[in-house]
Amino acid sequence: MGRVRRSRAHHARRDVHRASRTRVRSRDLDLIQLIDLDPKNRAALEAQPIDLEKPGLAQHYCVECAKYYETDSALRTHWRSKVHKRRCKELKQPAYTIEEAERAAGLGREGKRTTSTSRPLIAPDDAMS
Repeated sequence: MGRVRRSRAHHARRDVHRASRTRVRSRDLDLIQLIDLDPKNRAALEAQPIDLEKPGLAQHYCVECAKYYETDSALRTHWRSKVHKRRCKELKQPAYTIEEAERAAGLGREGKRTTSTSRPLIAPDDAMS
C-alpha cells in the first residue's frame, strides 16, 4: 500500500491559455475616437449591409463599444448598461498623441538644455585658484 501520487497533468497551462486568448479583445479607444466616431463613418457602421458571418446579420452594432448584437432589444439593453456608459465616459477623454507619449518617455524637446561647445562650463580664473 503505497502513497497515491497525483498525475500533475496541468502544469499551469490553463492560465497561459487564458492570457493568450484574444477572443474578447475589443477595438482600441483611439481607433474608435479617430475613425469610428466620425459622422460619415458612424452612419456607415450603423447602416451596414446584411452579412451572414456576423452576429445579428450585422444589423445591430454599437459604435462606441465596437460590438455586434443579435437583436435590437439586446442592443437597447446594452445601451442602458454600465459597460456601455463606462466606455462612453472613456471615449470623452481625448486620446494620447504621439508627442505626449514621447514626452512621457522622456524623449520630448522641452526641459532639455542646448549643448554648445563654444562656451566653457568652468571659467579659467576659477580653475586656477
